[in-house]
Amino acid sequence: MKQLARLGLGLLLAGGLATAHAEEVKIGMITTLSGGGSHLGVDVRDAFLLAIEQSGRDDIEVLVQDDARKPDLARNLANEFMQRDDVDIMTGIIWSNLAMAVVPSVVRQGTFYLSPNAGPSDLAGRMCHENYFNVAYQNDNLHGAMGAWMREQGYENPIIMAPNYPAGTDALAGFKHLYEGEVADELYTQMGQTDYAAEIAQIRASDADSLFFFLPGGMGISFMKQWQNAGVEMPVFGAAFSFDEILIKAVGKAAIGARNTSLWAYDLDNATNHAFVESFREAYGRMPTLYAAQGFDTANLILSALEKAHPDDQDAFREALREADFDSVRGEFRFGPNQHPIQDIYVREVVAGEDGEPTNRLLGIAVEDIQDIYHVDCKM
Repeated sequence: MKQLARLGLGLLLAGGLATAHAEEVKIGMITTLSGGGSHLGVDVRDAFLLAIEQSGRDDIEVLVQDDARKPDLARNLANEFMQRDDVDIMTGIIWSNLAMAVVPSVVRQGTFYLSPNAGPSDLAGRMCHENYFNVAYQNDNLHGAMGAWMREQGYENPIIMAPNYPAGTDALAGFKHLYEGEVADELYTQMGQTDYAAEIAQIRASDADSLFFFLPGGMGISFMKQWQNAGVEMPVFGAAFSFDEILIKAVGKAAIGARNTSLWAYDLDNATNHAFVESFREAYGRMPTLYAAQGFDTANLILSALEKAHPDDQDAFREALREADFDSVRGEFRFGPNQHPIQDIYVREVVAGEDGEPTNRLLGIAVEDIQDIYHVDCKM
């Protein structure tokens, strides 16, 4: 926390000094820093700020606000950033329902928005916009990749489960699209649910041969602990959103053996990733998660575009973003026609680390060059 405070103060000072420069850039970050799932936003923020600090630039001011996972608050904060602070770029939103409340209005008003996490299908397809870039994924991607991988591994009758909100419905749609087979059942839970006794009983009573679920944040912790206590004998699969480094340590041994898909892994073998993991651990005293990797890439994409144009020159800055001329922690990075990534998705397994604590180990690639299906509906 002390390291974070020093970093934040340094950025504010840099922003103050930069006011004398005609080319100062203001970035407004709205993310989740309190309440359930706050570690997602904290990791996005911390890695984003780390990348800005590492750039050495003194002409960028980052303004950070907590949306507390409330759509109305996020919408009000976005309006303040645009109308009061006159930001050039916005970023930070974690949850898809908040993204749908904020992004369409932001981009229509001429402000660039770069998503470091949320990737609802509507924003990839029918509501795509030239000022909207997703640096993480389209919501289907990780789930679809696991569907394809499970099919290849011979699982014939999975039961699938997710919360009933945009990312949850996208998750199960994505899984089914690439699984290309029948599922035993699909269960929808409530956002923020903590008691999964009914769902576990339903899973136990089914004839499913496997479970795939998407329960991000604290929902995944609650479920996995109750799953272990219930003693159901069934292999468990999911996406990284339910198996990041913070969540699996909170779950404990119950997470070991679960396999999950991710666009990134801390043991992914490239020089940029090695340097990122080392610098993040040094700055914050913890292992980065998927969300940190996405926040770091989002900042470095912005920095690469700023080397070529200022956001005031919207056409030039937009084209510089599209070029994605930066070294990504995930390896190769490129945008599809709807300004969402085309990228490899990896499979990881939760194993016991050297200290006995659960950790993710990279197994291999689930799907190469995955692209969302909604790009065909994007009319840019």
